[in-house]
Amino acid sequence: MKLLSVTIPCYNSQDYMEHCIETLLTGGEDVEILIVDDGSKDATAEIADRYQKKYPTIIKAIHQENGGHGAAVNTGIANATGLYFKVVDSDDWVDEESYHKILAKLRELVGGSTTLDMFISNFVYEKQGADHKKVMKYTRMFPENEVFTWSDVRHISKGHYILMHSVIYRTQLLKDCGLELPRHTFYVDNLFVYNPLPYVKTMYYMNVDFYRYFIGREDQSVNEKVMIGRIDQQIKVNKLMIEEVNLWKIANPKLRKYMFNYLEIITVVSTVLCLRSETEENLMKKRELWSYIKGYDLRLFHHLRRGILGQSMNLPGKGGRKISVAAYKLTQKIVGFN
Repeated sequence: MKLLSVTIPCYNSQDYMEHCIETLLTGGEDVEILIVDDGSKDATAEIADRYQKKYPTIIKAIHQENGGHGAAVNTGIANATGLYFKVVDSDDWVDEESYHKILAKLRELVGGSTTLDMFISNFVYEKQGADHKKVMKYTRMFPENEVFTWSDVRHISKGHYILMHSVIYRTQLLKDCGLELPRHTFYVDNLFVYNPLPYVKTMYYMNVDFYRYFIGREDQSVNEKVMIGRIDQQIKVNKLMIEEVNLWKIANPKLRKYMFNYLEIITVVSTVLCLRSETEENLMKKRELWSYIKGYDLRLFHHLRRGILGQSMNLPGKGGRKISVAAYKLTQKIVGFN
């Protein structure tokens, strides 16, 4: 059995996927790399097959009809044989030194008496054209270099979130919690991180800058103009987060607070994108989203509206719009879209 399964969702990724694969290959035989060709129309399939032929004990190429990022991740989970599971997007890559440290620690923890559910590390915003690379660290939030639980979490604040880039899940946990991401939908990485959290009992945080998150391509899903054009998918994910996890049933107060904060920032992103588009159609979608939340769970509606970010998104007039723009800039820093 492999120690770690890494899924690389690929759609028309011929121009950058090889760099991603090469950094992951340094993990050696401990790692299984699942390259999921999601109906690509360029040379992605040929590149995946070539790597599988060259590294048959490490790499598996999987070809499927186009189903979107979520469908590719689902395929990865279904085919994973490793004890732990990681998603690395095809235009991103990993730091090799940090990679080896993480694999060594996972190997050590697997041999211990405690079952680890989630491994957390830092990620770096490799933003195109930026002189300073922003690093998302969790040193204020989590104890370092020890197995801990939600009760041991130090500080939960708005602005520090476990994103797909920072998390490695126990594979069986993902299967046991029934995680299945929607097809043909962007922004499902939020569901990938969020939905399994109530099943996570034990965690480990290593303060290393492991994942390198490339950001800056004009066609990238986190480009603001692209996000506005896909606002329906952002709102869809937002609603699924509300529907698929009942936050009021989460017993641990720290986990519940963290998940409320996470849901709040996703709702703010949905709202601010509608506001930034400045079209009547999208302003209607913003009103419809908040009306939906109110009708689905009135207590949740009041909880989100009472929050500072929630209030700033719903202020009337020009003054309200200025405050909303300020909140938007804060959201940019937190979430990292460009």
